[in-house]
Amino acid sequence: MISISNSMVVAPSLYYSPSSLLLPRTLLFDSHKLSSSKQTYGFLHHHHYRFNSKRVLPSLCFFNSRDDKSDTKLQDKDSGLEWPILRRWEVPWGWQTVSLTFFACGLGFVLTGLVEATALPYLGIQPEVLSLDEKAELLFLDQGMATAAVLGIIYSVFNSYQPLPEDFFKYDLREPFSLQKGWLLWAGVGLVGALLAIGLTGYAVSFFNGETPQRETDALVRLLPLIGSSSVSTACLVGITGVFAPLLEETVFRGFFMTSLTKWVPTPVAIIISAAVFALAHLTPGEFPQLFVLGSALGISYAQTRNLLTPITIHAIWNSGVILLLTVLQLQGYDIKELLH
Repeated sequence: MISISNSMVVAPSLYYSPSSLLLPRTLLFDSHKLSSSKQTYGFLHHHHYRFNSKRVLPSLCFFNSRDDKSDTKLQDKDSGLEWPILRRWEVPWGWQTVSLTFFACGLGFVLTGLVEATALPYLGIQPEVLSLDEKAELLFLDQGMATAAVLGIIYSVFNSYQPLPEDFFKYDLREPFSLQKGWLLWAGVGLVGALLAIGLTGYAVSFFNGETPQRETDALVRLLPLIGSSSVSTACLVGITGVFAPLLEETVFRGFFMTSLTKWVPTPVAIIISAAVFALAHLTPGEFPQLFVLGSALGISYAQTRNLLTPITIHAIWNSGVILLLTVLQLQGYDIKELLH
């Protein structure tokens, strides 16, 4: 879940389960209609008005949304005639676009790290002699650059498909506690469900293997000097794990890949496939069962709300929660390196 492309430290995604602390390895917005217009335009912050002129919460959008018969169809389905998780997205692109975009995102992530590693010596920066705070700031800058590069690729590719259906790449702040599509409500449900499911998965794996599975913690161990070292380092790590990584990974794996799969397979199957790819992308085979379960929970929550804020919130709390927990333990005098092993 945490994908840091810096050549010094590769910090994978964080997750916490009742049985362990681990850090395995490793993307826009719904445009909402004004009552008096057919389209809204990307990268604008809109205020929306109902016919009675009451103001509601704003939302952000990268893409235009289209206003056609499909909107009426979606509203009919949203009325309760069909479970949201069974409904597919109206995908306007083909498998060639899916394959090439996925490849371009991976390549962009890797190249960002390589460019930075190559540029540092020319800038007179020697990572090995930097202070802990400077290393944390460099990691923060690195992850921000990688996130911007990948999101830029996503936007550049799908800009040609505008106007997109309104439930693509949506960040909608409205109605956070709606029973059917409230992004904050379902983020809470998904987080609790993920914790319970991962705990049971870890227990089942231990039971059938006869021993506790080995955890890949090398990347996290490399980050340990930064954890709890200062408020600057902690803030940088929380920004990386709680902002950049969730935004990057949820837009790629849920917002793009999972939705694209629904063109060929039912949504539940797309959730399973995207969860498996999400787990494999972290390159930590020993953590595959837990990451698969987490990816499934993220996919289900997204399919329910059609709002990327839901899985991003789960992902952010999950990741940054581990950093904050380890920071507290460090400050209390615990040997967190020993705990991780």
